[in-house]
Amino acid sequence: MTPQLILYAVPFFLITVLFESWLAYKEHRDFIEAKDSLTSIGLGLGNLAVGTITKSLAFVTYFYVYDHWRVADFQFNWWPVWVFAFLAEDMTYYWVHRISHEVRFYWASHMVHHSSPKYNLAAALRQTWTGNLTGGFLFWAWLPLLGVHPFIVFFFQQTSLLYQYWIHTEFIQKMPNWFEQFFNTPSHHRVHHGTDLDYLDTNYAGVLIIWDRIFGSFQTEKDRPHYGLTKQIESYNPAKIAFYEWVQIGKDLIHAKSMKQVAGYLFGPPGWSDDGSRLTVEQMRAEAKKK
Repeated sequence: MTPQLILYAVPFFLITVLFESWLAYKEHRDFIEAKDSLTSIGLGLGNLAVGTITKSLAFVTYFYVYDHWRVADFQFNWWPVWVFAFLAEDMTYYWVHRISHEVRFYWASHMVHHSSPKYNLAAALRQTWTGNLTGGFLFWAWLPLLGVHPFIVFFFQQTSLLYQYWIHTEFIQKMPNWFEQFFNTPSHHRVHHGTDLDYLDTNYAGVLIIWDRIFGSFQTEKDRPHYGLTKQIESYNPAKIAFYEWVQIGKDLIHAKSMKQVAGYLFGPPGWSDDGSRLTVEQMRAEAKKK
């Protein structure tokens, strides 16, 4: 099995979180809240604990597909395969991330990462406990099917997450223009975490921002975003946050009166409701245009 690069990075995460917290205490106390940061760390540790079990689902699946169904046999050390795999994994991440905002079933796991009203390095550690259980890893199965070794797939999945750690900060305003054009940056990702109407459901990039530019979801940072969810959870309990949206889905399904409603509450966009009592992002934007 591939080394868990994230585990090796944990000391670095903790040291940099403490350093950023010290900077915030001296200069921008509104960037950090101790309880919120501890909640993020708790969710991150829970993700690591659960992931030691659930990641085996992806591991077994990718190797089974690679060993039994692959359509090509690329050499492991052939550098064009690694270049292709990097681009393919990053584009796949973009679409999985986008689906996680557009389909409530996947949003129920991903919303954990957006649940902090603060934007800092600790918030980067705020990760789902249920993501692999939804089968989201299957979206990457086309790579071992094509003939990309699962080790390479896992490597780029992990390096993508490591890359995205540093962009969760308000202390870095802008990178050089050429870098902003091609790569995901703190500025681009702050927009993604924003709850402002112009910022919702934009900038899904992992490493390369080019996918947002190509597929029409790019948004530049204008004013400082407001962070978190459109309706905050108001809790510091990691377990409550980890399962919050699943509980809400369960409540909706109990009261569903038809299969159409069941499908809507499970696979419709977040905010979908049969009676219009809640609004999706598109509906919120349509309402704003009327005013």
